[in-house]
Amino acid sequence: MIDWLISVFHVTTTAELVWVVVGLFGQLMFTMRFLIQWIASERQKKSVVPEMFWWFSIGGGLILFAYACYRADPVFLLGQSFGVVIYARNLWLLYAEKRANRA
Repeated sequence: MIDWLISVFHVTTTAELVWVVVGLFGQLMFTMRFLIQWIASERQKKSVVPEMFWWFSIGGGLILFAYACYRADPVFLLGQSFGVVIYARNLWLLYAEKRANRA
């Protein structure tokens, strides 16, 4: 089974295979945010960005950043690093708004 996966993903070691799986999982998390945003918008019949969108963004972004570090891909690293900062800032703003509303 492992040999088959190694050949399918064009990797040469089990470690590389693990990193490809990590990268695929990160991409899946990143993709899930669009599905969540779409469902939330359809339910409310308007464009909505739910909090979970930002959690999937930061989770997927961090996993993809780790994968980009392993691959030593400067373009991928740069793109993911800026995104993670933006996702974290949006979560910070959401929690600041929740705290203000409680007060």
